[in-house]
Amino acid sequence: MPVLKTYFNRTTYEDPELNSLMNDIEMTKRALQIAYDGFDNATDPDLIDCYIYEVNSVLKRYKFLLEQAAKLRPLPEEKHNFVTPDILAPCADS
Repeated sequence: MPVLKTYFNRTTYEDPELNSLMNDIEMTKRALQIAYDGFDNATDPDLIDCYIYEVNSVLKRYKFLLEQAAKLRPLPEEKHNFVTPDILAPCADS
């Protein structure tokens, strides 16, 4: 059922590179969930080691893809309204 939900809820972007990147991110998220599930169910020490390496590998790929997405579509900068406290304001007597 989650596969159909994922397929029909896909968001498409005008930029084909961004669209491909976002699809890769979704696939990597699913791969990470599968690796975590495998780790949770493993009982053999060799399989546990295998899943540890797999989780670390997928996490590195996920981080890389998120960095690439941030380069393609940076977040808008927030406007900061800094208010200077009275203690830091210049003294009128000086």
